[in-house]
Order: sequence, then structure tokens, then C-alpha cells
Amino acid sequence: MPFQLTAIAHANNDKAISDGSEILGYATGLLTWLLAGGVFVAVKLGGSEMPPFMFVCVRVLLASALLLPLVHRHYGEMRAFLSKHGIHVLIVGGIGLGLTQGLLFLALGHTTAVNAGIVFAIAPILTLVLAHFVLREEMGVWQVLGSLIAFGGIVFVAVKGSLDALIGLDVEAGDLIVLLGAILFAGYSVLIKRAKFSLGRLPLLTILLAGGFLATLPFALWEIWNGEHENLNRAGYLALAYIVIPGGALMYLMLNWSIDVLGASRAGVLLYTQMIFTAILAWLILGEAIEWYHFVGAGLVILGVVVVSARKPGHVDTPAH
Repeated sequence: MPFQLTAIAHANNDKAISDGSEILGYATGLLTWLLAGGVFVAVKLGGSEMPPFMFVCVRVLLASALLLPLVHRHYGEMRAFLSKHGIHVLIVGGIGLGLTQGLLFLALGHTTAVNAGIVFAIAPILTLVLAHFVLREEMGVWQVLGSLIAFGGIVFVAVKGSLDALIGLDVEAGDLIVLLGAILFAGYSVLIKRAKFSLGRLPLLTILLAGGFLATLPFALWEIWNGEHENLNRAGYLALAYIVIPGGALMYLMLNWSIDVLGASRAGVLLYTQMIFTAILAWLILGEAIEWYHFVGAGLVILGVVVVSARKPGHVDTPAH
């Protein structure tokens, strides 16, 4: 998922550094999130053959290997960085690029790709809330209100718009696992921000991917030991190929370039289009229905994001003249 690279960019407060066309930057950013939406669909398609943590373990290993030649000029910096921050950065990578993805891929065996895409969209809002409590970042009334609205949208999707389901806490296990993954991702984002790692985005991402590999390797080996991979066939391999290349290394490179052109804030806003792309692709490819409560829930998430962005903490309205 490109959320991890977006978190790095926001932690570093990255500004636009390229003279590339803004239109092309936005187009590249949107294509990035389209490819990211495709990851949910690919995992859903191949999940019956490839167990979830094996999926993640192989994905992060191969994605890291594909990125290594592209960061060869930074090998010296990366070695020095690892000697100083090795265990710390690998733990952070294990949480953000290993366990978070493992939970998402596990959840897709128990919920629809449409639901997963919408529920996980709460992750940036959860990051905002967690940063307030852990990093003491200011959080104004608008941020609180927007967070509550967005969370209400997620609950609405999880209970399928049913008051009876809400009262009876009748929620799909897969949706709860996705929410747990979103909470874990929020923790990763806060850890990245607090650590202030002084390394470029792609070299840092390559190391974090290695952390994701180490974190998921024991779970993947357990799945292999239990024989969960024994029906691995064409669908599983094709899904893996997608999430490693177009939905992995290429996606990260495209997002990295769009951040260079647009800056972290403007490029990051596009991430909410992932849930829309996921729903459309799931409908077209998987035949998943897009229900009325999906529209309402997604609308509340978007409204919550708009409210959060409406006023920054400490903002003082200028009287009209």
C-alpha cells in the first residue's frame, strides 16, 4: 500500500521539489491510488490459494529487491543509517509494512474488498487522533468533529446501515480486522513522525520493506508448515505478480514522483480516492455489489476529511469586511 510512503512524506513535511506539470502530478497520483485499489481486488482473487502472511512476506521481499537497484547511490547512507537506527527502523517497518498489510490481507478472506477499502480509509483520521495523544499535536474542534463524522461513516458501513446490527454489535469479523489494521497503521505513522529518520523516502522505504519481511516471515513459515499454500496455483501467482510489480514497486515510484511534484499535502489528499477505485474495481472484476450504505459511509468519511481540513488548530477567522 502506498499509505506507508505517504506517511513518510508527511512526517518529513515534504514540499514540491520538481518542476513537473501539476496536471501530470495529479494524474500520476490518481493512477497510483487506482493501482492501490487493485491490490485489494488482487488479494481477494488470489487469497484462496495464497495465505495472507505468505502474500505479504513475498510481496515486501520482492518489492524491496526491485527498489534496491534504484537506490544504489544511497547504499553508503543506508549502511550508516542502519548502524545507527537498525533495530528501531526494522521494528517500525515490521509494524507498518508487515503486520498492517498482514491484517488487511487476512481480513479480505472475511469481508468484501469494497468494505475493506472504505473501512481502511479511516487510517489517516486515526493517525490524527493518535498523534494528538502521543505527540501532543494540537487538535481543534473541527478536527474532533471531522474525526467523529468519518468514524461514524466506518461504523455505518460495518453495520450495513442497520440500527439493529449496531445495537446487537453484529459486525463482520473481517471489518473489525481491517479496523485493527488501520489502528496499527496509525501507530506506524506516529512512530515514523516521532522518529524523524534522516533518510530519503525511497531508501527509507526499502529498509522499512525489509522490516516488513522480517516481521511477517515467522507467520509465513507457520502458514507453510500448516500446508495453507498447497493449493497455490495460477490465480495466486498472478495476484502476487500484480501486488509486487504494478501494485508494489511501480506504485511506490509513481507516488514518490507525484509527491515531488505536488508536495506531501496535496499528493496525500488523493489517497481517499483509493476507496472509490477499490469499490469500482471490485464491482467490475469481482462482481461485488455496491450497496446504498457504502455510498452513505464513504460520503461520511469524505465529509469528515473535509471538516478536518476546514480549520487548522489555532486558526482564527478573519472578520469579513
